[in-house]
Amino acid sequence: MEEVLQKVKEASRVVATLNSGIKRKVLNEMADALEKNAKSIIEANKKDLDYAKEANLSNALIDRLLLDEKRIKAMADSLRDIAKLKDPVGKIIDGWKLDNGLEIQKVKIPIGVIGIIYESRPNVTSDAAGLCFMSGNACILKGGKEAFHSNSVIIEILRYVLEKNSLPEDIVSLLPDYSRSGVEWLIKQDKYVDLIIPRGGEKLIKFVSENSKVPVVKHDKGLCHVYIHENANLKDGAKIALNAKVQRPGVCNAMETLLVDRKIAGEFLPVIKEMMEKEGVELRGCEITLEYIDIKPATEEDWHTEYLDKILSIRVVDGLEDAIEHIEKYGSGHSDSIVTDNLKAAEEFLNRVDSACVYVNASTRFTDGGVFGFGAEVGISTNKLHARGPMGIDDLTTYKYKIIGNGQVRE
Repeated sequence: MEEVLQKVKEASRVVATLNSGIKRKVLNEMADALEKNAKSIIEANKKDLDYAKEANLSNALIDRLLLDEKRIKAMADSLRDIAKLKDPVGKIIDGWKLDNGLEIQKVKIPIGVIGIIYESRPNVTSDAAGLCFMSGNACILKGGKEAFHSNSVIIEILRYVLEKNSLPEDIVSLLPDYSRSGVEWLIKQDKYVDLIIPRGGEKLIKFVSENSKVPVVKHDKGLCHVYIHENANLKDGAKIALNAKVQRPGVCNAMETLLVDRKIAGEFLPVIKEMMEKEGVELRGCEITLEYIDIKPATEEDWHTEYLDKILSIRVVDGLEDAIEHIEKYGSGHSDSIVTDNLKAAEEFLNRVDSACVYVNASTRFTDGGVFGFGAEVGISTNKLHARGPMGIDDLTTYKYKIIGNGQVRE
């Protein structure tokens, strides 16, 4: 495997020097190739789906694993969207001239080799490869064994396009070892890998964070909240809460806890109960919630739990302060939303809730690189350094200083 990483490192030096035109051309050809080979991708994906069902993987996991023509087209469109983005490499962030005549520029450059560890979603393979390529990086991808056949075919297609354009195939590579020991080995290869981005369950991310010798950008989990304020438009609140929970419950930006102001709980809770249960959502509530609606009691563990399923915790809170305190105590710093027509409350929520993405009158489901206009994302970071929130091509760059002189020496 070390030989694989050596080749990826060498390839990173080539991709770092490519101009924007070549990168755009290659990305568009990759998109065309994915659509042209959709049948082969779907056939490979069927093998993975069969394995997933035999292994009794959850419905949420199977949904994330599934590829059909619509999702393959979305993968291709993501690559085309990435190709349209402004190339960050070489961008001058700042520049100034010293009194001694030295000219200093702070310039964006690629990070180098990005290792991305992920589970289930094979669409991450093309998204990650495209984002790394456009930002001038090589990538070593480590998908889950449940998506082995899908990932292998997608990588083969992308590498064929690179070869066709006389570029090193190893700009985009799969780690050959799909085991946990393969992950453990990869995250210690700081000689070859410059950044690790883990995408997956809480256990995987914790393992990588605690054992990596390579810098890690990650999100711990997506424990997202929606707070229905006393001055909320309750019709909008119900629509937003329903969307945040059920539109795609198995993803990290889905709502896991609904906070409802006590002043509107009697009016709002029966309505949201009917809407959620109609969609098959199991509800768990605090003691006060149970005074208004007949649902299962919530435990302390529920407030800490990222369900990634059709399960929702509900807590009645005594105003904005109580809601913010709950989010501070139990939130994961991912995405949180307030529904309110009170501008002062909205502003306070935006300023005080310390999450990567904070919303007013909108679903948390919008926390997504593609939706934000990044073309795609390599992950959603709850780190504060060096990137936070959905990570696009700008977040896959670092910078260096270029200093131009005309004979200056330091006295």
